[in-house]
Order: sequence, then structure tokens, then C-alpha cells
Amino acid sequence: MADLKATPAVGGLPVTIGRMTLEAVDTGPVTSIAPYPGSDPKTALSALGLTFPKPGTMNVHGAARIFWAGRDLAFLMGADAPDALSVDAALTDQTDGWVWLHLSGPDARAVLARLTPLDLRDAAFAVGHSARSMISHMQAIMLRPAPDAYDVAVFRSMAGTVVHEMTEAMATVAARAQV
Repeated sequence: MADLKATPAVGGLPVTIGRMTLEAVDTGPVTSIAPYPGSDPKTALSALGLTFPKPGTMNVHGAARIFWAGRDLAFLMGADAPDALSVDAALTDQTDGWVWLHLSGPDARAVLARLTPLDLRDAAFAVGHSARSMISHMQAIMLRPAPDAYDVAVFRSMAGTVVHEMTEAMATVAARAQV
């Protein structure tokens, strides 16, 4: 029988260019939560100290966070979904389907501004916000956990491409800063 070993989706990280660092994130379990019509997952989520997020937001309690991922859809990250949640919502394990990157530093917004059509200004995409958008030509989920930090997720099959695109944008931003 073959001896299978898990391999990371991306290599060569973390990387620091200029005033930015890009690193892979080990999210722990990631579960999509799609509430059934007429049901409310509030009670089951309260066991984790969380509430179902409003569109464009995320809630954090300890290592667990839940964020809006689309119409009537949220992702729970960093904690196992409570068993009781399956009564109120369809649950799907997303852990291996996405690659998560953390971009931080004072120029992080300038890097992402080269890659996404989102309005990244504080008034439009504040700390605690989430969005579905594009990174270059890839579907992505973006979170803003801190003032100079963004978490970006793309489908695992796009891992190498997103790292390439983001490091190229980091190099461009760093080069402009030296002029």
C-alpha cells in the first residue's frame, strides 16, 4: 500500500518584501454553514461564543472565527462545528479546499489594491470585515483582521498562482517606495 503524506499547498513562505510579509496560515478546521430556511443557528453557535455574521462581517471568539462567505453562507474557522449545528444548517468541511494567506505590513493595502477591485479604504473595508471578490483572476475570500493585515483565501488549486501574483505585487510596491 502507498504511504501517502500530506503536503502543504504552498512553499517558500513566509516571504518579506519591503514593508510587507506574506505567510501561509494554518486555519485549523474550516466548515461552511448554510442555515436551512426558517432555522436559526444562534443557539448552536453560542456554544462557541459566536453569532452568525451579518453580510460583510466576521465575529471572533478566541481562536474561533465565523465570517460571511456569501448569501446565507458563513465559514467557521479555527474550531469544530458543534454537533447541534447540523440541526439548523448544512455543514460542509472546507479545510482542504482553500489555501489561506496572511498579508501584513504598512503597505499591505497597496499590494491588494493592485490585485482586487474591492474598495480597501478603512471606511469601506474596516477591521472585522469580510468579502467575496477576485484576486487577479481568481475567486477569493478576503478578511481584515487588523489595521495593517488581510487574510486571503483562494481555492487550493490556485495556491501557486496566488502566491506568485501577491509576491509580484509586493515587489512592485516595494520598488515604488525606493524611488
